[in-house]
Amino acid sequence: MEIRTHQQDCQKKMGFVPEVTLGCSGQTMPVIGMGTASYPMPDLETAKSAIIEAMRAGYRHFDTAFAYRSEQPLGEAIAEALHLGIIKSRDELFITTKLWCSFAERDQILPAIKISLQNLQLDYVDMYLIHWPVRLTQHVTKTPIPKEQVVPMDMKTVWEGMEECQNLGHTRGIGVSNFSCKKLEDLLSFCKIPPAINQVEMNPLWKQKELVELCKAKGVHLSAYSPLGANGTKWGDNRIVECDVLEGIAKARGKSTAQVALRWVYEQGASIISKSFNKQRMRENLDIFDWCLTEEESNKIIQLPQHKGVTLASILGPHDLVLEIDADL
Repeated sequence: MEIRTHQQDCQKKMGFVPEVTLGCSGQTMPVIGMGTASYPMPDLETAKSAIIEAMRAGYRHFDTAFAYRSEQPLGEAIAEALHLGIIKSRDELFITTKLWCSFAERDQILPAIKISLQNLQLDYVDMYLIHWPVRLTQHVTKTPIPKEQVVPMDMKTVWEGMEECQNLGHTRGIGVSNFSCKKLEDLLSFCKIPPAINQVEMNPLWKQKELVELCKAKGVHLSAYSPLGANGTKWGDNRIVECDVLEGIAKARGKSTAQVALRWVYEQGASIISKSFNKQRMRENLDIFDWCLTEEESNKIIQLPQHKGVTLASILGPHDLVLEIDADL
């Protein structure tokens, strides 16, 4: 896995978005992607327009999931962007989607990715991730869900299905999301195709130090969701954007608090999934590559108290298996 150093990027012009090379798949991926998870989910036209605006701003990496219900507006946005000439080819984009827990069984994985491809109006995605390391026995229509519907996932057979998706060309890479060190090491012990990515919550107040080190050692790229604390969502809060330390650094540097937080994540070697439907903030989130945090600023951030934001229990309910997954991650 190769990523440009932050010293090199300090010399790059504003708006430049570097790419990371994913070691096991050989793919290149823009280090900032636009997230599309919202609660409540906006109407199709609002989401579609925001995604098109993001493409105009320079985003080429988009993160969705079956569970987000944003695959369809992303697919329509891609089709319109091609029609308008905002992008010349689908190959300019890096599209990630995810296998939802209701499909986490060997014989359901291939049908699941085909549903996602139909929603996206695409022949393939660039990355397909296991969304959470758990299986749901029924489709979820509302949360929390009954305890008996949450069961352990058979990781070996599920990963066989993921590998089949890649071997058949439905996705160019496969990976995981919300996998702890323990679960990642378990997967690496038997997989034929190693996961290219582990997408987890990561930000200055949830640094994931042990997981970062393991991913680097094993050649698995770590991708950070909720880098700004997912403020404004059902599961997020304002602890990043209203952090006094980050705000102080931002004011001293003439940056936004969000830019400081995103820059810190990038300097850890992770890629970033950041969601904003606001045009100005979309562009600000891309402008983090022409400057660096000083050693003193980084040391201040290192000392921030740690607090996990996203929990599976807040989504599915505080069931024993769910709490075990949360405690492990």
